[in-house]
Amino acid sequence: MDLTQCRLEVVDFIATVTMDRPPVNAQNAGIREEMTRVFDALSDRDDVRAVILTGAGKFFSAGADIKERPSVGREPGDYIRHNRLTREFFYSIMECSKPVIAAVNGAAIGAGLATVLMCDIMLIAEDAYVSMPEIDVGLSGGNKMLMRFFSIPKAKMMFFTGERVPAAELFRLGLVEAVLPPAELMPRAREIAGRIAEKSPLAIKHAKRNFNTVETLSQRDGYRFEQDVTHELSKTDYAKEAQRAFIEKRKPVFR
Repeated sequence: MDLTQCRLEVVDFIATVTMDRPPVNAQNAGIREEMTRVFDALSDRDDVRAVILTGAGKFFSAGADIKERPSVGREPGDYIRHNRLTREFFYSIMECSKPVIAAVNGAAIGAGLATVLMCDIMLIAEDAYVSMPEIDVGLSGGNKMLMRFFSIPKAKMMFFTGERVPAAELFRLGLVEAVLPPAELMPRAREIAGRIAEKSPLAIKHAKRNFNTVETLSQRDGYRFEQDVTHELSKTDYAKEAQRAFIEKRKPVFR
């Protein structure tokens, strides 16, 4: 895959995706197209069981590239295509069949924060922060994403003021798994990804799909959906090997 604005490395069933668009990993059409292709490909790759998403340099992502805005909307349909690309980039992460760990190495602003919130597990460097300052450039987008994770009053405070929320506050609110010194961020992400990679890849795939599906279902319908998935998984060789390994007190071997 020919990539110019992000990097992809796969080692020991762990894919590391690094946004690499200096100086601040601002998101334009090019990086969104590349990243969407990358995450769609990772969903299909048997040699990948977990994904780490991070940014190059001092920023995770400073959000949408405002310099691109004047060129959007010059022709009929431009803005619709722009919005579709932006939307599908975010959902390519959320809908990736492999768990995605955000290793937030620096500021995640606007669309950068939205990118983080599409991931499954979040780690953050102790000197990083997040914000949603769309209002500062006269725009309004991302409310729904904030409301999935923050209380409505907090989401409104962030959106109406563009305030920066530091790493320690994100941990206090329960949004991030850990706040770490920058040097410890990627090792911890790889450690968690390694633990995920040891599990049944088929069960992990369905577990992630369960989370995405049952979020909007009632308690009864959501649990019934999960039971149906578990019933189907119980017939697979992956499940049989996991159960044999548990009984025999050894690590399972998934081929």
